[in-house]
Amino acid sequence: MLGGLGVATAVTLAAVLAQEISGSEALSGLASTSSVIGTALLSLPLASLMAARGRRAGLCLAYLIGAVGGAVVVTGAVLGNFPLLLLGMTAFGASSSANLQARYAAADLAEPDQRARAISLVVWATTVGAVLGPNIAGPAGDSVTGLGIPATAGAFVWGSAVFLVTAVLIHVLLRPDPLLTARALADAETDAASRDAASSESATGPEGGTGVHPPPAWKGRSRGADRSLRAGLAAVAASAHARLALVTIAAAHTAMVSIMVMTPVDLGHHGAGIEMIGLVISAHIVGMYAFSPVMGWLADRFGRLTVIVLSVALLTCAAALAGTADGHHTQSGLGLFLLGLGWSAALVSGSALLTDSVPQPARAAVQGLSDLTMNAAAGAGGALAGLVVSTAGYGWLSAFAAALLLPVLVMTLAGLARRDATGQAGGDAADVTADTARK
Repeated sequence: MLGGLGVATAVTLAAVLAQEISGSEALSGLASTSSVIGTALLSLPLASLMAARGRRAGLCLAYLIGAVGGAVVVTGAVLGNFPLLLLGMTAFGASSSANLQARYAAADLAEPDQRARAISLVVWATTVGAVLGPNIAGPAGDSVTGLGIPATAGAFVWGSAVFLVTAVLIHVLLRPDPLLTARALADAETDAASRDAASSESATGPEGGTGVHPPPAWKGRSRGADRSLRAGLAAVAASAHARLALVTIAAAHTAMVSIMVMTPVDLGHHGAGIEMIGLVISAHIVGMYAFSPVMGWLADRFGRLTVIVLSVALLTCAAALAGTADGHHTQSGLGLFLLGLGWSAALVSGSALLTDSVPQPARAAVQGLSDLTMNAAAGAGGALAGLVVSTAGYGWLSAFAAALLLPVLVMTLAGLARRDATGQAGGDAADVTADTARK
């Protein structure tokens, strides 16, 4: 809740602040892009830290870096220094990385058939802060005007304070650590299986004909596993479902970020004030988070692939509505709401599918790789978004964002066809989990 509050309060006015400082609409998208790039750059280091020290250490550090980044943004705004502002936004992106990684903390100890719902509950918890954030951007600005700080930078003052509180709460309350606990349980199960296999072979003799052999000491164990980028790439390359999940998360996030970061600028062109911009972004954030438990239930009940198809449909409709709004703020709000809803469907189902598709020792590396990929792609999309809007218009930006979803649709339909051909009954999650267990 607090992580969502800190990010949403500041990101609402990031593009507006960048335009004020740089004096260029074409450069306005670079603020949010820098934040996304920061999120991408920190994804793997944070995942490695979590793999070694647990979720608590990684999340606390990420929020502290985000707080420092917010302070640097404020300094850049006061000095009118655009490069310094971008540097601060890059560090500010660590907070988004923490918010994203928190969903995997929910998956660490979840049963496979409840994993999407567990992820969705943590995503849903962000709703309160994320919806409130854009609407307190105005009061945050008013609170700093007497201090010589631009009103549009006030949200970053508040955001940094919120991240400091968040880091303290996680350090005190996130116990026991879910990732370390999950790893210990996996190791205990492996040890028990090894003992049972050894006992069985001892009872029957090496030629006893049971066909059961104790696995090597390292087989399937998480202790000492390679959690590097190479390990993540190898695990994704070995699973078609993991590749689909990675593409789904990256494409949906890029489409969402590209449209969202330029919506405040487009609304401003059509006479919308800060309050109206805040309302539209709030509708978007409601779509992102409020209905995630529904998406989690659908993904567990009907399968991850079915919900991915739903996400493509929602995101395409959102792009069409937002891109043709042309000053109709209600239509813009509806389009941004559906944009968030489609993103929620893709993130929840894709994250669950990704976790289903790889074995426990590789999950931390794969999760870090996923966040790196999605935010690197979204960073590129956000950087190009300002150029597209300044040269071709907001409508064309929405069309290009929708086109990114075509590969996701093709890969998902192919996966559904394979599932139907093998007679699986709606349960791609169970099938993937069984396949992962066999591996």
